[in-house]
Amino acid sequence: MTAGMFDSFITRHWFSEEAKEIWSDLQTLQAWLDVEAALAQAQGRLGVIPADAVPAITEASRHERFDTERLSRDIAHAQHPFVPVLRQMEEFAGEPAAGYIHWGATTQNIFDTGVALQMRRTQALIDTSLATAEISLSELALAHRDTLQAGRTHGQHALPMTFGFKVTGWLEEVRRDRVRLRDRVSPSFVACLGGAIGTFAAMGEKGPAVEAEMARILGLEPAVLPMRSSFDRATDYFSALALLAGTAEKIAQDVVFMQRTEIGEVEEAFHMGKVGSSTMAQKRNPSTALLLISLCRLLSARLPLMLGSMVRMDEGDSSATNVADVAVPEIAILGASVAATLTRLVTGLVVHVDAMKRNVEITNGLIVSEAAMMQLSDRLGRHKAHHMLYEAAQRSVMEGVPFTQAISEHPEMAGHDMVTLDTAGYTGCSETIVDTLAKNTNP
Repeated sequence: MTAGMFDSFITRHWFSEEAKEIWSDLQTLQAWLDVEAALAQAQGRLGVIPADAVPAITEASRHERFDTERLSRDIAHAQHPFVPVLRQMEEFAGEPAAGYIHWGATTQNIFDTGVALQMRRTQALIDTSLATAEISLSELALAHRDTLQAGRTHGQHALPMTFGFKVTGWLEEVRRDRVRLRDRVSPSFVACLGGAIGTFAAMGEKGPAVEAEMARILGLEPAVLPMRSSFDRATDYFSALALLAGTAEKIAQDVVFMQRTEIGEVEEAFHMGKVGSSTMAQKRNPSTALLLISLCRLLSARLPLMLGSMVRMDEGDSSATNVADVAVPEIAILGASVAATLTRLVTGLVVHVDAMKRNVEITNGLIVSEAAMMQLSDRLGRHKAHHMLYEAAQRSVMEGVPFTQAISEHPEMAGHDMVTLDTAGYTGCSETIVDTLAKNTNP
C-alpha cells in the first residue's frame, strides 16, 4: 500500500521522477555511504586512520550490499537512524577496518553532508529545467514583441502593452530565481565534519584539514565551523526556492486568467485524450497551470518548517533535525517538480492574437484615457484634464458611447482641437524592452 503523494498512483505523475529517485531510500543511503567513504579516504591520506583500512571501508560503502528490511527493523528497535547502518558496514568491512569507520564523526555530520550531495544533484535538475524555460520564454517574448494586449491592474484594463512585454516580465523573474538558486547552492550545502558538537574534538588539530579534504573528494565546500545547531545556510537556499515558487505561481495564475472562456487570449498545450471534466465534454481546463499552482503552494507551505528548524536548542536538537530530515526531501522534490512543470507550461503556450486585439477594443477607447490626458494637459493643465476625462469616461461607461465622442461633447472641449487616440501607438517602450531583455538568454 502507498500512502504518500509521491508514490500514489493518483498523484505520483505530478512530481519529477528524477528528483524522486535522488531522494529515494536507496539513494539517501548511498549518499550517507559516499560521505563515510570520503571521510575514510580523507583520514587515510592525512594519517588519522591507517591507510590500509580505507579500501575495505570504501568497498563496504555500497548500498547494494545492505539488507534494507533488516535496517528498517533495527532502526525501529534502536530508535536511532544511523547506528544500524554502521553495524552492517562494520560486518562488510571486517576487522581491523571496521574499527576505523565513522572515526570522529557524528550522525548529523553524515546526514547533513549527504543532504548536500542530494541537493546539489537536485539543483542540477532545477537549473536544467529553468534554462529550458528561459529559452522558451525568450522565444515567446520575441515572437510577440508587437502583439497588442490589454495591460491590466486589479483585474481591469489599464493601458495597452504587448504580450511580449508581459512575457519578458516572466522571463526576468525566472532569470533572477535561477541566479539566486545557483548562487546559493554551494554555500548552503557544505561538507560538515565537526563531531559531537562541532569542535573537531575527536580528531584534534587535524579535524579541519580532514573536513576540507573530505569536501574536496565530494565536490563540496567545507563548513569550516560545522555547528550542529546552525541551519541558516540551508534555509537560505530553501527561501530562494520559495521565491521560485512565487514566480511560478504568478505565471500560472496569469495563464489561468487569460485562458478563461471570456478572455481567451492564451491556451496551454492540449492533446486528444486530455479531459477537463467527467460530465462537461467541452472543458479544456488549464490543468498544467492549475497543477503548477498546487505544487507552488505545497512548496511554500513547507518554508515555515525550515525557518522553525533553524531554532535549535543547545549544540544539537533532534526535535529540529527530525523535522528537516522529513521536510527537506519533500521540498527538494517539489522544487524540481515546480521547475519542470513551469517549463512544460510555458513551452506549450498557444497565443490567440485576435482575441488579444479584440479585448483591447472592448472599452470603446477607455484603455488610452491616459494618452488623452497627456495631450490635454498642455491645453488645460493636468488637474483639469483629469477631471474632465473622468467625467467623459464615466459617461462612456454608463451610456455606452465611444470615449472619443464623450470627450468631444464635453463642455471643457469647446474651442479645443479633438484629441487623437491611437491604441496600438500607446504601448510605451514595450517593444524596446523586449528587444533589450529577451535577446539576452544565457542557458
